[in-house]
Amino acid sequence: MKRISLTIIVMLFVILSVSAQKKEVCKITTSLGEITVELYPEKAPITVANFLKYVDAHLYDNCSFFRAVTLNNQPKDSIKIEVIQGGEIDSTKVFAPIPLETTKQTGISHKNGTLSMARDKPNSATTNFFICINDQPSLDYGGKRNKDGQGFAAFGSVIKGMEIVKKIQQLHPEQDQYFKPEIRIISITRKK
Repeated sequence: MKRISLTIIVMLFVILSVSAQKKEVCKITTSLGEITVELYPEKAPITVANFLKYVDAHLYDNCSFFRAVTLNNQPKDSIKIEVIQGGEIDSTKVFAPIPLETTKQTGISHKNGTLSMARDKPNSATTNFFICINDQPSLDYGGKRNKDGQGFAAFGSVIKGMEIVKKIQQLHPEQDQYFKPEIRIISITRKK
């Protein structure tokens, strides 16, 4: 009897622990369709909070995916990646840059569908984010895409709409990485 009671208590504890972990899910509505992303606030709290600050202020509304990087449009890069990038907003509305949460710290790798923050130097990410197409280990901590080896701050993943991500990437200009016209992001909102 004690064994059954202990098992029930352990099971209740596990269920309560799992349900207590808050999941953040956002919908990215584009001119080509919807992309649903799950964010990982337990693993990348600074990066998730930054992204949600822009979402909650509706600053991503009416911005765009403005860049697609493919294996064929990086002639000067020895390390090739595949991503779509968006989220550039009016520079007067940009919040302060955030500290870089590396993949070594978070344990979130740049896999197919990973959502991550774009940056120049470490601790410079603000609004721009990208979505990986296929696995991109060169974007992780220790990866060779950036000379500093710090990688990028992965903080979520596409859970629905990866076909829209690929559709956006396939619209890239042949020799250039920048869309003309850009692919409109109508809104990014939290899902309740």
